[in-house]
Amino acid sequence: QVEANISPVTPRVGGYVKEVRVKDNQVVKKGDTLLIIDDRDLALRVQQTEAALATALTNLGAAESNTSAARANITSVGAGVSTIDAQIDAAKVTVWRTTQDYERYANLIKDHSITQQQYEQALAAKQSAEKQLQILEQQKNQVKQQTNAVASQSNATSSQIHVAGAVIKQREVEVAEAKLNLSYTVVLAQESGRVSKVNVQEGQLIQAGQSLFSIVLSNDVWVVANFKETQFENMKVGQKVTVHADAFPTHPFEATLTSFSPATGSRFALLPPDNASGNFVKVVQRLPVKIEFNKDKDSLVTNLKPGMNVTVDVHIN
Repeated sequence: QVEANISPVTPRVGGYVKEVRVKDNQVVKKGDTLLIIDDRDLALRVQQTEAALATALTNLGAAESNTSAARANITSVGAGVSTIDAQIDAAKVTVWRTTQDYERYANLIKDHSITQQQYEQALAAKQSAEKQLQILEQQKNQVKQQTNAVASQSNATSSQIHVAGAVIKQREVEVAEAKLNLSYTVVLAQESGRVSKVNVQEGQLIQAGQSLFSIVLSNDVWVVANFKETQFENMKVGQKVTVHADAFPTHPFEATLTSFSPATGSRFALLPPDNASGNFVKVVQRLPVKIEFNKDKDSLVTNLKPGMNVTVDVHIN
């Protein structure tokens, strides 16, 4: 029989058929629009994914703003720590000086070389300096706690940026997928050929992967002939073949034997014969052989259709 490649037309998305643009036996070219599926649901899906992407971008902007604010707080707190350290150093000097004055006045009061008021003033100055140093050290501890809190906040906002970035990538993939599915609502011809068995109507609900019709690539036909295994002794690839088609009984076609099947036809049967059990009856097997036409020499080859019956003569001499 004459064989040809047959390309099934199957949609990649489901939905209601909006428009069918081909009919049985119509010639189409690769890229032609075959049918259109209602795209309203998928268009809404694109809008939803784009809105989700916009939200993710907004969240990323907010996380970056929070991170910038946290870094500014760290800089500010660091400057505060430096200021307090300088104040503590000055307070320690004041404590040392007032302590020295107090000890000197304490010795002088014993000899009544100074008044009681001078002694009490030295004691008050010493106690005031010590109190000020204590206050500054407490403030430094508070600033350290604040620094740790700000650092934790900065780390948290940095993590938020990474999470927001990952979410954006996911949303971008969802948008791309939604747009791709939307483009699939226009079913295009993947090959050039002739449409056969259109089995779809406008308004019909179809599913992804459902076979709607076929495109027969009739510009490239060949013959598969089943020869008996007893005929293969002198057959070789490259031998000339004469093909006689029932549709054109007065016109022989020139062809060439191009390949042999790797197994007999019975090996590909639904239930292959098992000769290892029961009584064995020898049956002559047939092996499929591929024969290609010399299209350059015969324009009538394009009129041969898949499924037509032919007989072949292989020139073994």
